[in-house]
Amino acid sequence: MASITIDLSDSQIQKLQDLANRHGVAIDILLKASVEDWLNSQKPDFADAADYVLAKNAELYRRLA
Repeated sequence: MASITIDLSDSQIQKLQDLANRHGVAIDILLKASVEDWLNSQKPDFADAADYVLAKNAELYRRLA
C-alpha cells in the first residue's frame, strides 16, 4: 500500500483529533474513510475536468516535483 504525507497546521490536526475522538476512531482511519467517501462521490464531470487539468499541466507538475 502506498503512503502520502501532507502538512497540516496544529489547529487542523487538533480538529481532526477532536473529530476522530467523537467517532471513536484513529485519525488515519477517519482520513481513509473520508478520502474513500470523497472519491466515491465524485461526479464524472469533476473527474473529466481533473483529468483535463492534470494532462494539460503534466509537464509543469513534472518540473515542480
